[in-house]
Amino acid sequence: MTHVLTLNAGSSSLKFGLFALGASDPSAVSTGLVEEIGSDCARIHASSGDGEVITDNRPEPIQDDAVALDRVLALLGHHYPDVRISAVGHRIVHGGQDIVSPQPLSEEVLKKLERLSPLAPLHQPQNLLVARIAMARFPKALQIACFDTAFHRHHPWVNDVFALPREYYDKGVRRYGFHGLSYEYISDHLRRTAPLFHAGRVIVAHLGNGASMCAMVSGRSVGSTMGFSALDGLPMGTRCGQLDPGVLLYLMEQEGMSASEIADLLYKHSGLLGLSGLSHDMRTLEKADTPETRQAISYFTFRIRRELGALAAVLGGLDTVVFTGGIGENSRLIRDRVCGDMGWLGIELDHDANADNNRIISTDLSRVSVMVIPTNEELVIARAAALHLASEATKVHDRS
Repeated sequence: MTHVLTLNAGSSSLKFGLFALGASDPSAVSTGLVEEIGSDCARIHASSGDGEVITDNRPEPIQDDAVALDRVLALLGHHYPDVRISAVGHRIVHGGQDIVSPQPLSEEVLKKLERLSPLAPLHQPQNLLVARIAMARFPKALQIACFDTAFHRHHPWVNDVFALPREYYDKGVRRYGFHGLSYEYISDHLRRTAPLFHAGRVIVAHLGNGASMCAMVSGRSVGSTMGFSALDGLPMGTRCGQLDPGVLLYLMEQEGMSASEIADLLYKHSGLLGLSGLSHDMRTLEKADTPETRQAISYFTFRIRRELGALAAVLGGLDTVVFTGGIGENSRLIRDRVCGDMGWLGIELDHDANADNNRIISTDLSRVSVMVIPTNEELVIARAAALHLASEATKVHDRS
């Protein structure tokens, strides 16, 4: 049996998954996360496909992504010595204007993707760095890139453009949308398990340290809260979300801030962290219950509600709302705050079902169904890698 390794690199983290390829859907052998890479707190969390915790007892520090990947490979090799990795699948945040599907990675493709790093400075460089490391570790394996922007590349023009001179649109200054792998998973999950919901008008709220919302019709993205970069739309853990561009002019002209200082402010010191003055972690904010944390949570839910109404207008109505992502899947408080007093939109929350983290948390009488669905970006990547492996095998068979 062959296997696929999936890698999802963040600014200081590395999510990974090991999947076995068989006759049906890829099955998870192990999934995990290396977090706080480069700090004294760096550690690996991993579990088997059936939920058993897998421990990493090595005391050596995890200084960088290369060490993190080597530690992951050593951990998986120890617990699964018979694994044969035929493909490595990578989450790449930005694919630019034209990429609409997963792509095999090569040095030429990597160089093209590097030119998009200014559009996603927290993620793109790390994504590509880990891809290069994996290509060195597995020189004979198929390397597949899956893009967060690809799911949104079929937007109507009005949902894709800014009101700037048209030459900038032609140069690539447009709304790209992100979190596409998560939205692709939710869309496919609805298609498989709830086809009537999938066929309708759906808003998915991917709420986590990065947060956005996506409007779908028949499983296809027609609108997103994120735009040119991963800063737009909802406030996030450390990112600002929607911001009047006049604020940037003020920061440059009156505060004397440079472009790099502004980027550092908007990407790393804003959002929930900036508003609360305490933490980017919603769990910490909910427990703290200070005036500042309550205000940060109120602004977060206010923006979600505002975008919910806006995306319902984009769709011309609403049939289903799906919560996903770390906050969306786990925070009863946030779901309650977002859905409360939304009867005018057809949403009626079942508070008991919400408290129990049920799959459907709307009442039987609610005109809009409200669901909680855990996302699985790693499975989306594994499926893409499996499809490309099968395609390569077919080409080899046909040539023979």
